Amino acid sequence: MLTPEDYLNGQVLLIDKPLKWSSFQAVNKLKYVLKSKLGLPKKFKIGHAGTLDPLATGLLIVCTGKFTKIISEIQGQAKEYTGTFHVGATTPSYDLETEADAFFPTEHITPELIYKTTEQFLGEIDQKPPVFSAIKKDGKRLYEHARAGEEVEIAARKTTIHEFEITRVALPEIDFRVVCSKGTYIRSLAYDFGLALHSGAHLTALRRTRIGDYDVKDAIEATLFEDSIAPNAASGQ
Repeated sequence: MLTPEDYLNGQVLLIDKPLKWSSFQAVNKLKYVLKSKLGLPKKFKIGHAGTLDPLATGLLIVCTGKFTKIISEIQGQAKEYTGTFHVGATTPSYDLETEADAFFPTEHITPELIYKTTEQFLGEIDQKPPVFSAIKKDGKRLYEHARAGEEVEIAARKTTIHEFEITRVALPEIDFRVVCSKGTYIRSLAYDFGLALHSGAHLTALRRTRIGDYDVKDAIEATLFEDSIAPNAASGQ
């Protein structure tokens, strides 16, 4: 079992983030548990290496102590996601955070068209972040502008899709697996994929399965983390 000194010296914790938790909430939960159970100091360093949206689950890498210095290095590694697109409708947030606001035909969409369309997104692409995102514009988060009904111009960014695999077609649902570079928004990929199909689409499920060599199979559920360090707490009392 890890000791307080181990966490202070630095650990890379692999957490399986639950649905509807923000990455900030997950880190705060871990910080509270480590401080209350192991008596770590108030200024104990802890942070995550890459945000996951509340409506996404999966791998959240949390670094403690001296290992917070390698967060940017971990963030720069390729990431793998699995999830589901829903074709025929778009939402302002590009996912289920908001209700569908536009509907499109899907009768022309065939499995062959879907598989062929993935080819357009392989390699380096231009992608606009969703308006419902935490990127700052004019000193405010984009989602703050969006929720206030303010229109803002969002610049496209370069991102890279290394792999894009369709794993199930059951229209209106399309399951996928994507390996991509840092800064890729899978919500934007869903929206752009819908456009490329001459229809519309939004993201209905998302799970991050890998960051570099770190795999969600080796992660512990955030809700079980406290139980995993309970024996240490007992031995220190």
